[in-house]
Amino acid sequence: MCACIKTPVNFRRAVAGILSSASLIAWADRAPAAEAEGTAVPPGLVQKRALARPTAQQYAWQEQERIQFICLDPCTWQGREYDNHSTPLSQMRLEKLDTDQWCRAAVSWGAKEILFVAKHTGGFCWWQTETTEYSVKSIPWKNGKGDLLGEVAEACRRHGLKLGVYVYSGDELWGAIMGSGGRTKDPSKQEAYNKIYRQQMTEVLSRYGKVEEIWFDGGCIIPLEDIILKYQPEAMKFGGALETIRWPGTESGMVPYPSWSTVDTAAHKAGKGDAARGSPDGDRWLPAECDTPLYDHNWFWAAANEPKRKSLPQLINIYYKSAGHGGVLLLNSTPNTDGLIPEGDLRRYREFGEEIQRRFGQSIAETAGRGTELLLGLKGPRRVNHVILMEDYREGHRIREYVLEGWREGQWQPMGSGSAVGRMRIQPLAPVVVEKVRLRITRQEAEPLIRRMALFDVPGADLDITSSLTTGKPAKASSEHSAPYAAEMLVDGDENTRWGAQDDARTPWIEVDLGSSVVFGRTVIRELADRVRKFRIEYRDTETAPWKPALEGTRIGPRLEASFPKVQGRFVRLNILEATFGPTLWEFQLYPPAAQWAACGTWKTDEKSLRLELSPHIPLPGEYEIRLEAESGSPVPKIKSGRLYLNGSEVNPDQVGLLDNGGCVVRQTQMVTSETKISLEVDWVESPVGTGRVLIRPRE
Repeated sequence: MCACIKTPVNFRRAVAGILSSASLIAWADRAPAAEAEGTAVPPGLVQKRALARPTAQQYAWQEQERIQFICLDPCTWQGREYDNHSTPLSQMRLEKLDTDQWCRAAVSWGAKEILFVAKHTGGFCWWQTETTEYSVKSIPWKNGKGDLLGEVAEACRRHGLKLGVYVYSGDELWGAIMGSGGRTKDPSKQEAYNKIYRQQMTEVLSRYGKVEEIWFDGGCIIPLEDIILKYQPEAMKFGGALETIRWPGTESGMVPYPSWSTVDTAAHKAGKGDAARGSPDGDRWLPAECDTPLYDHNWFWAAANEPKRKSLPQLINIYYKSAGHGGVLLLNSTPNTDGLIPEGDLRRYREFGEEIQRRFGQSIAETAGRGTELLLGLKGPRRVNHVILMEDYREGHRIREYVLEGWREGQWQPMGSGSAVGRMRIQPLAPVVVEKVRLRITRQEAEPLIRRMALFDVPGADLDITSSLTTGKPAKASSEHSAPYAAEMLVDGDENTRWGAQDDARTPWIEVDLGSSVVFGRTVIRELADRVRKFRIEYRDTETAPWKPALEGTRIGPRLEASFPKVQGRFVRLNILEATFGPTLWEFQLYPPAAQWAACGTWKTDEKSLRLELSPHIPLPGEYEIRLEAESGSPVPKIKSGRLYLNGSEVNPDQVGLLDNGGCVVRQTQMVTSETKISLEVDWVESPVGTGRVLIRPRE
């Protein structure tokens, strides 16, 4: 976090925390055995080994899912990431500071905790400390009598948020430089600085009520166990010898899939590279906290940083790969020199929270249960493009492998598969219409305890990077530049990582195993440098079958989006046939074919309104888009209202929505059967006389 270079894992001690991982009391609200049709409850699975489990404190922390960082420091006035002590403290007036605004921002995107940076690398303290004058008592805000940490704590209580604190273990005023963990460059100063830092931690942990989390950025070599045990024995610890949560190794806010909340203590202590993924058979529960700034690569506000604000699609992608991979998302906020979070940031937080709610606030259907098979029946055929799985991880990672299957065309067909479930697995799927869904656990360590299986049809998400058929799938390449540019980086769903071939490779290829035979017909490819001159996408169903061409092209460039006639296969290869230098690409994504438009009627503007019989064009439940197409030379009117009728009766007006392109969408037709008569009556905005066709297609 906070622009501090984290000490590499192999330098960070990871011994057991002061709280044990003993078995918990029974889950009071444990989901009952599912009542869905056909739920299987095996007569008695024997646990193969003792599983690592979370403590009560780890469970409560992990259930928060989303946490908001707050970074404010003298470096904010400097337009820097680290305080160089050049800011006259008289400038830090903070005339508009509003901690309630900070909390409202957190609530708007669903955060349950605020983690406040009370002291950063430069040593400035935001509370009334007795250890230094380089603190809030030396600035004009509230005539030096203010206590910003105290105000944050009070605001959190008012808004129902938990409080976390970040007190940097180093201090450049003492020669304990960034990344030192508090070790002074001059050994003769170590004992004195230890006393200073222990006093600071005593002040922070004893004055402000319950502290949920303590952050040791870069670790901490100063003994603190007695202080933490005395004042905040239940607090979660990030970093240092007492850690109960772990850093996943990057500040992208994402962890690769699968990511397990358990680690092998010996391997973790030795820095064996399990920070991001964890270990399914690990002996210690140590969940991942995925930190990322709102501004790309900047943790502190500056006017020049606001244009670096992450987009909504970027944030959604991060959410899928943090909370959706079983971790906790820690998203930064950074007030400006007035003490306010900028309005553009506030809008983005609101949009983020609203989009999560739009996608996952209401499921199509859901169930819970235990055993190796769970069946969820639907009320007629429904379109599904996401599944959320959750297990009762209080009992450890019991589920190790699973498959999802949908009942369609009279048989079970594969929808997706995976391994880690843990707290939550958000699994985007190629959109498919099914009548029921089956979850089969194919490998487990004890009886699976499925807390939730929920189905969703998220409108407009079919071309998300998260729903790409290649994202997270196994990949190999004929050439790799080096480990950071491995083949898997091309399909990891992270737009900040990339695959690169050797410099002299002019015809390398990447092959992806989609896991099962699927239909696809669209691609998005992003290249770092304009080096590719000719490429071909190829596919096959078995590893011995000959490759068949799906799409040929020349240059790729910053973003290539293309459609092609649908094909079906399990293995796909991006074959670069010609390049000017070793190619390097950010992402290679495949998607199902685009839905096709079909004519469903004709229109004339002199008729003011039009009634369309849609039954032949809506064979299955879902959302369908309607648009008007003009004959050559005719103007195209915009639809201004619509009324949907099922078997002659008008239904809820909300089932017809207007689109910015002048068309409309028919929503929520899940009650449709083959016997249902569907008609739509539309009116349009007046325009010159014209004629044309009415088109319909399933909405993506």
